[in-house]
Amino acid sequence: MTQVIVDISVSLDGYVAGPNVSLDNGLGDGGEALHEWVFNGTAEDRNVLDEVFEATGAVIQGRILFDIIDGPQGWNDEMGYGAKPTGEVNAPIFVVTHKAPDKTRLGDRFRFVTDGVESAVAQAREAAGDKDVLVMGGGQVCHQVLAAGLAEVVQLHVAPVVLGDGTRLFPADAAPTYSLDLVRSISTPGAQHVTYRVKKEEE
Repeated sequence: MTQVIVDISVSLDGYVAGPNVSLDNGLGDGGEALHEWVFNGTAEDRNVLDEVFEATGAVIQGRILFDIIDGPQGWNDEMGYGAKPTGEVNAPIFVVTHKAPDKTRLGDRFRFVTDGVESAVAQAREAAGDKDVLVMGGGQVCHQVLAAGLAEVVQLHVAPVVLGDGTRLFPADAAPTYSLDLVRSISTPGAQHVTYRVKKEEE
């Protein structure tokens, strides 16, 4: 059964990117440390990554993240959506945006959705078949999917990093309409991998 999963790396103080994000500084100042577990992690970290990669049938991301990865310092032609640093692509990517770009550097692996996260989730569910939909950033689109009640699962990879400022996963003024039940926790030196089931208010 397809699940919509918000999956993102986050600092101990709740940031998914550091300050001063730009096309040349996609994760902001200090933000690269959030993904140290991906590129220099343990076998357990790799197992987490492989599990996510194999289960994913479609991906949702925001426009800011797309502009960074499609920019001159972004992904290369072999790089996937981020779940595999070695570059495999196994799923279509739906980009939530107000307006599709006139052209992209990375070709046709992206599909642009201009009518909101609800539409993006519906399209991604259809494309995913019996696999999962992965919402992988940035922080704004992850929060929008959660706030709209569209996610069943949250997977956080909590890095042992304090950024102090940057892009929050959960905006300070947001009133949550859901609660989280912990269903799994895996601890490695690079991250605490925690998986929660999302409980909606009506539950």
